[in-house]
Amino acid sequence: MSANNNNTIADNDGREEELLRCSVNSDYIYEPTGPTDGGESELSIIDTVIPEHAPAIEEPHPELEGGLDSPADYQPQQAPVDSDASGGGSESVAQDQSGALDDDDHSGEIREYTGVFEGPEKTLEVVFRRVTDTDEEEPQLPQQANAHAAAGQEIERIGLRRLNRADLDRICARARCTILSCVSNQYLDAYVLSESSLFVYPYMLVLKTCGTTTLLRCLAVLIELGRRLGLELDWMGYSRKNFNYPGDQAFPHQSFHQELDYLYSHRNLCERLDGNGYTLGPVTDDHWFVFVADQTIRSRNNDTLDTDRVLNIMMFDIDESVAEIFFYDAYEKKIRPDETEEEAVKRISVAQTKAAGIDALCPGSIIDPRAFEPCGYSMNAILFRSYCTMHITPESGSSYASFETNQKVCSYTSLINNVVRAFKPKRFVLTLMADEAGMSQMRENPLAGSAAAAKIAVPTAPVSSGAKDKQSKMSPNLDAGASPAKKMVYKRTNLASIHVEDDQACMMGNWVLHEEESTGVPGPRLRGMSVS
Repeated sequence: MSANNNNTIADNDGREEELLRCSVNSDYIYEPTGPTDGGESELSIIDTVIPEHAPAIEEPHPELEGGLDSPADYQPQQAPVDSDASGGGSESVAQDQSGALDDDDHSGEIREYTGVFEGPEKTLEVVFRRVTDTDEEEPQLPQQANAHAAAGQEIERIGLRRLNRADLDRICARARCTILSCVSNQYLDAYVLSESSLFVYPYMLVLKTCGTTTLLRCLAVLIELGRRLGLELDWMGYSRKNFNYPGDQAFPHQSFHQELDYLYSHRNLCERLDGNGYTLGPVTDDHWFVFVADQTIRSRNNDTLDTDRVLNIMMFDIDESVAEIFFYDAYEKKIRPDETEEEAVKRISVAQTKAAGIDALCPGSIIDPRAFEPCGYSMNAILFRSYCTMHITPESGSSYASFETNQKVCSYTSLINNVVRAFKPKRFVLTLMADEAGMSQMRENPLAGSAAAAKIAVPTAPVSSGAKDKQSKMSPNLDAGASPAKKMVYKRTNLASIHVEDDQACMMGNWVLHEEESTGVPGPRLRGMSVS
């Protein structure tokens, strides 16, 4: 979360600000600097294309060494043995040039499916900086910056976006996931993976994986690939919620202590990853693990105001009627004799997106949805420099949906309400990671203030204007803003926050559903409730 990811706001005739404001139904912190069309933006669901990008990188860096690859190699706080993540030296480069991946047989253990799925994602964000100031500059914002490459818009690729498909496949293989599709604009590439999502900016990479993936194992390869591009580590963050099924996890993710030991034990990575680990929230309830290593050279960023922030909503026990949308068998598998399997997947993916109202959560964005068989769903949406991503696990007993975005808005209240209304979970966890400058630009923060002020109420069904008029006549003393229809009320049960490194704030809170039946008069004031 450094200034070097160049997430600044450009003019572009005010269209970027207008679309971002529309996407969360709240005011954007920047006023438009040019004319806007004033109309509502429509969803764009486009064909997915996986670009080949630049040629493969040919020369290895001589200092790449070590890296822990299996429990057998694991010796906390000791130098690890050499393995496939490190240098086979020229051998690994030859494999890259031939298009083959590294021998990854020891990339953690492959676990059998146990009937439940670990929905909450592990998230890795790595920000790089140029080693020298002579590298190419960030491209200026063109008039059609959000157009997809397939529409004929030439995309200038610099920094990490020069990594080719073989390089990205190698990164994903270390985490035990694969690339399924991609959408791009002038600022980033967004990949839907078999296990969540990957976002590649010129100087920042965000990788989210769920299930029993081995996310941290790709870090050494990622840093080395960046080094070959003339980039060095600037900021690194790793975070995840506590696991629901920790026994299913593979090395090195069987505990947060093991993850920290794994990071600290990397030879030649320890100095660059000299960070700290934190736990936010009650250890007896949902809590959030965070690791941050900040190598930012602040003097280089005097001309850039860093306002990064990432909001994540993790929802558990989603409404059964919503979960049913994401079962593949609920849709006709073939509607035409000549329909291909890929066409059927695309059709069902779009149908699920619209049925759940996901398209309404990110209007104006390029959306890349993916339905999975027998069940499950992933979606990436990109709008200028920002992304939104959703991942849904609908299995009974472990149903889960997540929504994450790095949109820069001054209030997330409308967005949070809309997401929760769409999935109606029994509980949800909200996390926010932001720089100080980003926090100062937020007008409203649901992770601050009293629990009463943080209450979230959403209607279970819309009430027609005719019904409201009738109810007002029957109850003339009813507050005009109150709805007598049944609503779902979520109360924040706990809150935790911490200030890390130089300018980073991490906040998390837990919300639990409390149903309230309204009978023509506003319900009683909610009191605090505890979760055992």
